[in-house]
Amino acid sequence: MSTVLPTDVNDNPIPAVRFKDGAAHAITTSGTSAKNSTAFADGTRIISIFATEDVYIKFGGSSATATTSDHFFPKNIYYDVAIGGDATKQYTHIAALQVSTAGTLYVSEKE
Repeated sequence: MSTVLPTDVNDNPIPAVRFKDGAAHAITTSGTSAKNSTAFADGTRIISIFATEDVYIKFGGSSATATTSDHFFPKNIYYDVAIGGDATKQYTHIAALQVSTAGTLYVSEKE
């Protein structure tokens, strides 16, 4: 069945219906990797990200560190990302590194 909902790694639709209260993160990007200081909630399966400047991003646990070898994410794009699901381990952090200009990576948890 086709859907416009985000899907997990097993192609199961993940309903993304609303933002979680108190679950907004702002990560200031610079020439040194930075990550969300508070881990994503256990039930979070989807996050939305928006960057004010181009960044490299890496998902992982509390030791996640972004490098120039990680995923490039362009500025001014709003994007939903699955960070876990029933059959996969949930990521708890996102790390970001500026490409050339400092900025902010905004992250919103959804439920």
